[in-house]
Amino acid sequence: MAAPETVEVAIVGAGIVGLATALRLAAEGREVLLIDPNEPGSGASFGNAGTLAEYACMPVGNPAVLRQLPKLLLDPDSPFAWRWPAFFQLAPWLVQFVRQSLPAATRANALALAGLLAEALPAWEEMVKEADVADLLRRNGCLYLYRREIDFAKAAGGRALRAGFGVHQEVLTPGEVAALEPSLPPTGASGLYFPDSMNVADPKTLMRRLLDAATARGVSVAQAAVARLRVEADGVRLSGSGIRIKANMVVVAAGAQSRALAMQAGDRIPLETERGYHLEFPTKAPLLNRPVCPVDLGFYMTPMTGRLRVAGTVELGGLAAPASPRRLALLDRGVRQFFPQLGRPSSEWLGFRPSLPDSRPAIGPSRRSPKVIYAFGHGHLGLTLAPITARLVADLIAGRGDRDRLAPFAADRFGA
Repeated sequence: MAAPETVEVAIVGAGIVGLATALRLAAEGREVLLIDPNEPGSGASFGNAGTLAEYACMPVGNPAVLRQLPKLLLDPDSPFAWRWPAFFQLAPWLVQFVRQSLPAATRANALALAGLLAEALPAWEEMVKEADVADLLRRNGCLYLYRREIDFAKAAGGRALRAGFGVHQEVLTPGEVAALEPSLPPTGASGLYFPDSMNVADPKTLMRRLLDAATARGVSVAQAAVARLRVEADGVRLSGSGIRIKANMVVVAAGAQSRALAMQAGDRIPLETERGYHLEFPTKAPLLNRPVCPVDLGFYMTPMTGRLRVAGTVELGGLAAPASPRRLALLDRGVRQFFPQLGRPSSEWLGFRPSLPDSRPAIGPSRRSPKVIYAFGHGHLGLTLAPITARLVADLIAGRGDRDRLAPFAADRFGA
């Protein structure tokens, strides 16, 4: 579809956050153009673990991770890996990550995330009705699996933190774990169950349905790469390969590609990329009833339509390097500890999570201009937080936004 020369709201990025925002704005009668060089919803929005993790207020950086960080970064088979050729690029981000992993910062970050996550599922329920996607959601919770007592003990701080924020969680005995997931091998593992969590049966289908719902409400889509953003007195000019438009307002929701656009708008935001992987295995019948995360392995096993998706781990290493066979092999070996009968994977995937050192997304206006609004950096929570982010962005555009409420997610929280 050819892009118009002018538009009321341009959204740069058609992942789950961009799609949800486009749908929300169109429902409010806005003229919206959605811009992305790739197929909408084809990046991390497609390749994630499919969980709506309203419980996930513990930031990636926390004292437990900080204590283990040297070991994690030096062990190529750990759930938290580092590509050493990218060391100089990533070192400033890692310094800030370490600072944000200290106890006081961890609690502040968790508090900010918990406030946003408390509204995540209600916002999802609203979007489900708007886009008619109820058949793609499964409402049967999520299970953390603790195969070693030491891992359960180390997680005590996280359990206490979530309890303090009112997150619904239940500690399970090995017998209760077996009752929930009878196909798991009898390892004697204890569990932590989040009964309110939901998961997506097919992320790709969900993205397509959201796009269809948005375009049915008048959203235009342009397949183009925005390379330049310039704030002018009467709007924002966007240009790049295949695009040249002027918008009254611009929403930057370009995921891992957002940092350069934010810098052109006048904001230095320390966005880096967590490289996420998944493998999929075809199944005739579901092997699990819900997403299961063996915490010692750092990935999720999620039953999806006709397949089991094994997704997760953290690899820091930028956007350019190819997929690491070692990381894919790590997922393959890990899932076979539970299901050794699996055949060869039917697909493998590498995607890029846009991550900030404090695990909080950037949501709110540029400090230089209210015409540019940020909605990126959601890390592991893009799928979960997309509808509530869309609501907050729509409120800002309509002049309903509460700036104090958005202060924890402001673009200038890292300084100049």
